[in-house]
Amino acid sequence: MIKLINQLKYYIIFCLLIGCISAPKVIFKEYVDTKTRSINFQKKRIFSFDESGVYFSNDFEGARLNNINQLNDSTFVLSILPENKPINPSPFYAFKIWSSSAKKVFLRFKYPEGYKHRYIPKIKSNGNWKIVDSLNFKFDQNISSLILTINETPKIISGQELHTSSIIYNWVNDLVEGKENYVRFKKIGETKLNRPFKVLDIYKGLPKNKPVIVLLTRQHPPEVTGYFAFKAFLETILKENELSSSFLDKYRILAFPLMNPDGVDLGHWRHNAGGVDTNRDWSFYNQPEIKTTVDYITKILNKNNSKLLLGLDFHSTYYDVFYTNIERKLTALPEFLPKWFSSLEERIPEYKVNEKPSNSKQPTSKGWFLYAHKAVGVTYEIGDDTPRDRIKLIGKESAQAMMRILVNSWE
Repeated sequence: MIKLINQLKYYIIFCLLIGCISAPKVIFKEYVDTKTRSINFQKKRIFSFDESGVYFSNDFEGARLNNINQLNDSTFVLSILPENKPINPSPFYAFKIWSSSAKKVFLRFKYPEGYKHRYIPKIKSNGNWKIVDSLNFKFDQNISSLILTINETPKIISGQELHTSSIIYNWVNDLVEGKENYVRFKKIGETKLNRPFKVLDIYKGLPKNKPVIVLLTRQHPPEVTGYFAFKAFLETILKENELSSSFLDKYRILAFPLMNPDGVDLGHWRHNAGGVDTNRDWSFYNQPEIKTTVDYITKILNKNNSKLLLGLDFHSTYYDVFYTNIERKLTALPEFLPKWFSSLEERIPEYKVNEKPSNSKQPTSKGWFLYAHKAVGVTYEIGDDTPRDRIKLIGKESAQAMMRILVNSWE
């Protein structure tokens, strides 16, 4: 018994030293139930219409296609269903289509009552993505339709460009190559369906007392344009130049490139495999992806006597917007946002920052950064249809502006 008590003492001391105690819960004004709910899994298959010589498939990562009804030789109604309900009205779809011979087909998108089409179709053919010709797509609140010419070579039709876990992790591995001495890409947990959950832990020199900045993306699976901004942002930080080197000498980046691997690979509209909007789980951490993230951040801060200064969560919506917290005076960087936004407007041609401040009532990451750590929290939203070159520029300039400000402002 005495031996067991001594072992327990050593374990408690060890945990205190390395910060392995779980993060405390954060109470928000509005409670959101994020306990696991069941989801509807798609049946993966090929939909064959042999008499017409037309074929569809949802048997690949990121696909979303639940059923098809054929109206005539060339017209097909595609049923797109969410993983569960209630859910944000942002239907996502992705499927392959081909035919035994060249022909024109008419596709109608059908959603459950109360949901309407959001994403303009993108086509992947011969390895490249492009937006469908506007003459071939009818965007209507009740029913949207697409005219498409197909042949023996399968095409992918998707609401947004597909960037699934394998594609994202391949990008990260390429990005990290040659930088392993200061960029650590590692598994820190598992998702609801046992996929690996990973982080990029980035710093130069010793980690002790280094202030921390957290970057998140893909909490919501279809929000690819936010990921594009995250991608440009992180690539800019890891450019081997004087600014980046000075920044990483002083700061530590914890970058989470895929917050919802299950949802992304399953082609979900919004939720993880636990049937939950993970960006409402930042109070009780019921879902493994958020609990793993919060516990890892907490461990790093406790172990190294570090302070969390800034959290950026990259998302997508109908237009570019920065959702910020009203409270700033008590944060570690009270003057950061005005300087950051001013720099963006100066350096990006014809760019006007669209900021919408409000303290989070529901348990979002933005609110968690503020309430748990008195850090600046931002939900960094990019428009669904913002030009991809423009997104890359915004991501690059916002990273450079952040580094310039912080290199000169934190002691």
